[in-house]
Amino acid sequence: MMRADAKKNYDHILAVARELLTGGGADASLRDIARKAGVGDGTLYRHFPTREALLEALLRNGFDALKERAHALETSNEPDAALVTWLREVVAMAHHYSGAIAAMVAAIADENSALHASCVTMKAAGTRLLVRAQSEGVARSDMDGTDLFAMVGALAWIGDQPSLAPRADHLFDIISSAILTDKVRSPA
Repeated sequence: MMRADAKKNYDHILAVARELLTGGGADASLRDIARKAGVGDGTLYRHFPTREALLEALLRNGFDALKERAHALETSNEPDAALVTWLREVVAMAHHYSGAIAAMVAAIADENSALHASCVTMKAAGTRLLVRAQSEGVARSDMDGTDLFAMVGALAWIGDQPSLAPRADHLFDIISSAILTDKVRSPA
């Protein structure tokens, strides 16, 4: 159990990091976060020894929610719509934390990453939706969960590019319709 003052520092550091990372400060260093939070580097590193540990703490609730959302969508009558809905929500979450997608993608292959377990769990949730859509014949059979997660990365990256961001929804529709076999998805 964390002491009250340690818990207060932990929560404050997370709030500052969330503000920086959702406000376009993807390149903020741990030192920048500590300064903005008004804590020493040692305090920050005690709670979050690496940038990935900080990202994992920030993203954990979102990943858990996306895993639960995928589970709920698995019972949907329309597996194609369920897959596209989940994909859109994952891309939005990844884009919300500016610059986090590179760490998320790298964490899948790195078992030592603080993000590994939560990224693998989220990828598995999406893979189940993809497999369900494939078994119903509404999604391409030549792709797997790795391909789906790569598309999440690409779509989140597009949203981070100032010259492409205005076209992000249109490009999402093009890419998601390429996953589906039976129809072109209309813009949401």
